[in-house]
Amino acid sequence: MTRTSRPSLGVFLGAVVSIAAVVATTPPLAAQEEKPAQEKPAFDWVAGPLRADLGKHAQVQVPEGYVFLGQKQAGELMQALGNPPTGQEEGVIAPTAEDQNWMLVFEFDGMGYVKDDDKASLDADAILKSIRKGTEEANKYREKHGAPALTIVGWEVAPRYNETTHLLEWCIRGESEGRPMLNYNTRVLGRRGVMSATLLVGPEELEATLPTYRELLSTFDFMSGNRYAEFQKGDRVAEIGLTALVAGGAGALALKTGLFKKFFKLIIVGGVAVVSAIGRTVKRLFGKRGEPITPTA
Repeated sequence: MTRTSRPSLGVFLGAVVSIAAVVATTPPLAAQEEKPAQEKPAFDWVAGPLRADLGKHAQVQVPEGYVFLGQKQAGELMQALGNPPTGQEEGVIAPTAEDQNWMLVFEFDGMGYVKDDDKASLDADAILKSIRKGTEEANKYREKHGAPALTIVGWEVAPRYNETTHLLEWCIRGESEGRPMLNYNTRVLGRRGVMSATLLVGPEELEATLPTYRELLSTFDFMSGNRYAEFQKGDRVAEIGLTALVAGGAGALALKTGLFKKFFKLIIVGGVAVVSAIGRTVKRLFGKRGEPITPTA
């Protein structure tokens, strides 16, 4: 396990400025960089291979060639990228290879045990109709805040549930000002809640990235006592089922993880540009060939 040196917020501000430049008239990046950053929180990215803790709930394997940011700073990273943290962030994984621009964000919602009684009756058409209706309402909010409207194109991957792994996944294709937008969402059911794993990737890179994404998720496991099969009578039971997980999680295509308040500034305004900007940000923490920079003592 190798701990990287601690990059400053300036790195992430550079990414935010790059996104803004795509969609608005801003001073050149060089001019922006001349202004000293007022705050410089450090991010302790850790290079794989390692078995990483996702808070107190689960673990995931981070292979060589990837970096991990833990629970304590995952929310700070979201905030540094211009997005209000939810307080549910558990960890972030990103590749260091130059040709890979994506990020995997884990969040845990302690809503309780989600019964999968509706697993055989997931109605993709009805769910999509609900999502479109919710997006129409959300567009009113976007308009008030000067952001472009979002159109739900349809399912990239219709909701599907694996009752062996208790894994629910789906992907919706949206469009804003002619730019395609995707969220690939996975929910893993546990005894005490649901772990969200959301892939941030450009539409053109989704197909190539999915095998790696699924390989990473195959190493995910809830810790002992937190697994779905370990449910006991008297445990808290969630008030929603699988259908509501999809309809609520994708309701506004809200744009990083399906939560409208998250990544509003970057993805609603910047579209797919955020993905490459995040990729460049991570690359700046590592050598050109993906080697970790010299660790600090």
